[in-house]
Amino acid sequence: MIIQQKEVVNGKQQKGVQNDTYAKEMDYHIYYCCIGISSGQACSPGVYEFTDGRHAVWREFFMKKRMKEKRVRAVPVGIGILIFILAFVGGVVSKFVITPSWAKEYNVKWSDEIGTLKTDISYGDGEANKFDLYLPRDNTKENYGLVVYLHAGGFTSGDKSGDREMLSWLCSKGYVACGINYTLRTDTNNASVFTQSNEIKIAIPKVVEAAEEEGYSIDKLAMAGGSAGHTLAMIYAYRDAEESPVPVVFTFGAVGPSCFYTEDWDNYGFDRNTEESDQGAAGLFGVMLGERITVDEIKSGVYIEKMKPISAADWITPNSAPTVVAYGTHDRVQPFKASLRLKAALKENGVDYQYFECTHSGHGLQNDNAVYKQWMETVEAYLDKYMSVN
Repeated sequence: MIIQQKEVVNGKQQKGVQNDTYAKEMDYHIYYCCIGISSGQACSPGVYEFTDGRHAVWREFFMKKRMKEKRVRAVPVGIGILIFILAFVGGVVSKFVITPSWAKEYNVKWSDEIGTLKTDISYGDGEANKFDLYLPRDNTKENYGLVVYLHAGGFTSGDKSGDREMLSWLCSKGYVACGINYTLRTDTNNASVFTQSNEIKIAIPKVVEAAEEEGYSIDKLAMAGGSAGHTLAMIYAYRDAEESPVPVVFTFGAVGPSCFYTEDWDNYGFDRNTEESDQGAAGLFGVMLGERITVDEIKSGVYIEKMKPISAADWITPNSAPTVVAYGTHDRVQPFKASLRLKAALKENGVDYQYFECTHSGHGLQNDNAVYKQWMETVEAYLDKYMSVN
């Protein structure tokens, strides 16, 4: 297998939409229609994996009518239009078992021998504002590193419990681990990536406080996640790190959209610079931001600054946390080109990072097990480097 998978630079709940669509009223049209499939586990090499892959948890979109030249066409549906479909069609897609020998060490089942699990601790007034805290059995250390792993699900689905094996593995290594739920987008609320990122920002101090109340003093933080969760983890690591109660020393994840430039979103046709493509970009980006984006703002480029609050890559500085990420070259869900912009920002700012390109895979990274293994090994190495368990 050709290995073109990484570049190393050493520098300085299941609540939400349960059906297959939701709509938002807008007074302009979009040009695409989408459909989704069920997810596998987010980022951890678990027992089950759907055919779309282990990271396919944000959503496999495709055009209503796919053309060989990727042409898109308008779908006018009046005032109440379909913006995008992010909810899963549960149980529709068959799953298959993956049991590579190397994956066994990461498939940790929770038990009392690992530590103590505190579930559904509240961090806010919202129904979804809860987190689970995994406390290692050894409570005699002076300080502990905290790893927050955010669940996937396209910002509309998923739950912290879905990452239990990943969180159990992290706790078994001696870290305090935490899974956080956030308010999912539904057809009855206006939750957005921006509001979700702010919930995570509110949650982190509460998580640190809860750990310390249990006798685990936190001195370092790593932010991580898969797909949608990866996006939220990067936003906190790059945008909100200065306000963190403890230093953010590492971030890792896979296939999370990192920025919003129309020229990068060619998998949706947003790079075509047509009236229809600009309408589509305005519709999708506006819903993700939680604020209306106009076609004129797309054309003029004003939208770029408006999208910055959820564009993680645009917040990278020379002081940003070391980073390990993985992306699929053939991803049709989040734009692969956006990951190249992320990589460039990390490189230009001298951040210690490793970028893994899965050259045979899409959003699921399902066709590059060797690369995926290297990604997991690198995550472990960076945890040991920046959050060593003494």
